[in-house]
Amino acid sequence: MDMFTMFIAISLSLVLSFVFLPKTFRYGGQLVGRSLRRASRMRRELLLARAATEQRAYESDHKAKKEDDDWEEVEASMVGSAENGGKADRDWSGVVGFFHPFCNAGGGGERVLWAAIRATQKRWPEAICVVYTGDHDVNKHDILRRVEERFNIHLHPPTVHFLYLTTRHYVLSSTWPRFTLLGQSIGSVILAYDAFSLLVPDIFVDTMGYAFSLAFSSLLFPTVPTGAYVHYPTISTDMLSSLDAGGQGVNAGTGEGYRGLAKRQYWHLFARLYSKVGSTIDVVMTNSTWTQSHIRSLWSPYRNRRNSTSNHDIDVVFPPVAVEELETAIDISQESERTRGPYIVYIAQFRPEKNHQLIIEAFASFLASSPKLPSLSKEKPKLILIGSVRGDDDATRVYNYRLLAHELNIKEQVEFVCDAKWPEMLNWMQRSSVGVNGMWNEHFGIGVVEYQAAGLISVVNNSGGPKLDIVVEIDGKPTGFHASTSEEYADGFRRALSMSPEETLAMRRRARKSAGRFTDKGFADKWLQNMDQLVRLQISRSKRQ
Repeated sequence: MDMFTMFIAISLSLVLSFVFLPKTFRYGGQLVGRSLRRASRMRRELLLARAATEQRAYESDHKAKKEDDDWEEVEASMVGSAENGGKADRDWSGVVGFFHPFCNAGGGGERVLWAAIRATQKRWPEAICVVYTGDHDVNKHDILRRVEERFNIHLHPPTVHFLYLTTRHYVLSSTWPRFTLLGQSIGSVILAYDAFSLLVPDIFVDTMGYAFSLAFSSLLFPTVPTGAYVHYPTISTDMLSSLDAGGQGVNAGTGEGYRGLAKRQYWHLFARLYSKVGSTIDVVMTNSTWTQSHIRSLWSPYRNRRNSTSNHDIDVVFPPVAVEELETAIDISQESERTRGPYIVYIAQFRPEKNHQLIIEAFASFLASSPKLPSLSKEKPKLILIGSVRGDDDATRVYNYRLLAHELNIKEQVEFVCDAKWPEMLNWMQRSSVGVNGMWNEHFGIGVVEYQAAGLISVVNNSGGPKLDIVVEIDGKPTGFHASTSEEYADGFRRALSMSPEETLAMRRRARKSAGRFTDKGFADKWLQNMDQLVRLQISRSKRQ
């Protein structure tokens, strides 16, 4: 047995022992945790010294700069939560570890990460926020600059630091061509061990969905509170049902035959393991009603059996969206209608589940129907696909989508905008009329909220967050359209682009009103309520050490 195989076996056995076996079998994990804590003590001291040095330099360069205007708003939003009815100690100065190995990806999940760090910095200015990342090709300055350019989020540099992981490839699906769900979960344990070898935090928060890493943390460090922000369950009841004939998603219908039966059993066993792992997490947040429903169905029965702080409810914390900025930058009026063209914009990373192929085919069907567009200019309709390209796989998909547009004879009316910066995205939303989302069971849909805030009429998948939380009726009237098939999307495009000027403007205004539920401040308020619980737990547990 080579070292890698041995390490996987040890990692998995530790997690399984923590989940299934009596407490006496967890002692070995705690011994490993103590060893890791001792080994990272020097790095912790160096990190704190570096943060202090950077803070002094920052203060020297910004003597005249005042605190952010919205500090008081965030601080005032906190409800009484300490044991005496007050707030958790504002002077808390611990280390919060954010486990986000792909922090520089530039997607909606990353926006949540940076908004969470910014809110934490404002609430606990003495705390250190450490991001465990595998993005070795960029330094701190470049990462923070991209955060500003992509999300318009300004962080306080002295108290945010990055520790670079060397084992990120273990959580890639390509590393585990067989038993991918279990393999990636084991990989997240390997990655967590990598992180703890660098630094053991006072609070450990996962913002990518690696529940096994949090269970591993609880095994090694029982006094370190854990928090999860779940964008999408690793496995869900919808995924299990998708194996049936006629199911949806990338695994649709694969549960037939002997191999299908084996896959079905494997998924059910993994769902049980995932549920037990979820029961160990102290504070759980989900990004939508859809995600909350699935996480509750899997985790709550096991969480309710545990006599610990993990019994509190699973909270919905809607992701932060640049609603206020979009409202300021983009006008919705009769005058602004003249600047919009018959453009359909799709903002999404170029990943398989985003289903760009469906949208391209639907757009071709829409064009083939020779639609009449009375409310818009004489320009030809155009589909604008905006997304980040993370690597060779994404680049290959973009190339194949270009070929598809060529084969469908619509290449002149399909434009690809890769790795766009925020101003360019803002410009397209200002000029476009429709925003589309093609992902089945999209967990939330930050891009859809951006569409609404920009006054775009949404045509979204009839599932998940876009259906349940975002494109809903406002004042008893629709804010967009739902679709599932290529034909339904094409019909949604026709309806969205063929309304009268009065109907169009009224729907745009309802869409913007709907988006008002998903602001940065709303996210910060809810995030801090949950983070406050973690800080109080850390203070309480540290006193019992």
